[in-house]
Amino acid sequence: MRTGPAQPAHPDSGGGQRGAHRPLVVHRRPEVPRAAVLLMHGGRADGLTPPPRLNLPALRMRPFGSAMSRPPGGRDLLLASVRYRCRGWNGPQADAAQDARRALDELTALAADVPVVLVGHSMGGRAALLTGGHPAVRGIVALAPWCPSGEPVSHLRGRTVVLLHDKHDRVTDAEGSWAFADRARQSGARAHSVAMPRGGHTMLRGARQWHRLTVDLVVAILAGTPLEVSADGRFPG
Repeated sequence: MRTGPAQPAHPDSGGGQRGAHRPLVVHRRPEVPRAAVLLMHGGRADGLTPPPRLNLPALRMRPFGSAMSRPPGGRDLLLASVRYRCRGWNGPQADAAQDARRALDELTALAADVPVVLVGHSMGGRAALLTGGHPAVRGIVALAPWCPSGEPVSHLRGRTVVLLHDKHDRVTDAEGSWAFADRARQSGARAHSVAMPRGGHTMLRGARQWHRLTVDLVVAILAGTPLEVSADGRFPG
């Protein structure tokens, strides 16, 4: 992940903005939802300013939401996304993960006892993997995620975790995803990895395959369907 130039003071450093920020954005809410998907878009390694109005990483996630909203599976699905205070992860502050946790708390207050699947891209994938131990979360689908070495995995025990990555990605490292999946599996997660044949980091080439596979994985996770994979936890995209 690229690191940007020096940024102004953190927006939560004063002025009471923490209380004003609402991280949960609900896009579709059935009268009686049976499940929920929470989308988390990408960002930057560093950046304390808010995401821009024309937020390309957020726009990149819209087709995934649209694909999951189609019937029959989407009829009873609550679809939401995380609104970040900052466009960057910002080191130990892990701002995107903080917002993801708050959004999950809001979501569970809105729809109690509903299983949730997190779908995150790049920095959002890292946020999804870090917050996947939340009691409401049944599984995570991480798209070209940012997986630095040493990320915690023990909190994912009992969850289904799938990481999709194109090995030609030049922004985040596919080998980091494979290593994360291996460590998560050793810690008791049902962790799998998918080597996507194309798409790079933006997932634009072969986009339909990314969308279709993500929807299939979300449906399987919510249904509790075992994923048919090889002995090392991988299966073809």
